[in-house]
Amino acid sequence: MEVKSHLTSEKAQRDYLLVQRAREHGDQRAYADLMRMYKEPIYLLLLKMTNNPIEADDLTIETFGKAFASLHLYTPTHAFSTWLYSIATNNCVDYIRKRRLQTVYLDDICTTSVGDVYEYSIPSESNNPEESFIHEQRINLLREVVRQLKPRYRRLVEMRYFDEKTYEEIASELNMPLGTVKIQLFRARDLLRNILNGKKESI
Repeated sequence: MEVKSHLTSEKAQRDYLLVQRAREHGDQRAYADLMRMYKEPIYLLLLKMTNNPIEADDLTIETFGKAFASLHLYTPTHAFSTWLYSIATNNCVDYIRKRRLQTVYLDDICTTSVGDVYEYSIPSESNNPEESFIHEQRINLLREVVRQLKPRYRRLVEMRYFDEKTYEEIASELNMPLGTVKIQLFRARDLLRNILNGKKESI
C-alpha cells in the first residue's frame, strides 16, 4: 500500500510503513521498532503528567498496549506519533480522574487504568488484628483471581507482583524480549480487571 502523500516528513513515512508491517503482517520487529522509538518520549510525557515514575512506566506500557490493539483504526491523516501521543494523554487523564479516591480496597484494581496490585498499602507493622485479617483476606482473594489466568499470564503476574521482580528480571528469567513481557503483563492486568468486574456483577 502506498504511503499517503500528506505524510511529508521522512519520519512520518517510516512510521507508517512500520504500522503497515505490524497490522497487515503481524511483524513483531515492526511492533518492537515502534515501541523502541517512542517509549522514552511517551514515558517523559506521562512522567510530567503524573509526577510518579512507577505510574508513568505502567501507563507507558498501557499506551502501547492500547495503540497496538487499535492499530487497525489508525489512518495516516496525522502522523503515527501524533496519534500515539493522543492515546497516551487521554489514557493518563482518565487514570488521574480515577485516582482521586485513594483507597486500599481490592476493587480498585478494576477501576484504575494501571491496576497495580502492589501499590495499595496497609502498614505491615500495624498491631490492629482486624486490619491484618482484612489485608490477608485481600491477598488471598487476589491469589484466587490470579489462579484463573492462563499459565503464561499467571506466571508473569506472580513474578511481577508477588515476587516483585523488575521487567528486566522477568525477561531474563523467562528468556523473553522485554517488550513482550510488558505487553503480556498489560494483557494480564486487563484480564484480571475483567475477572474482578465479573465477580462484582455476580454479587
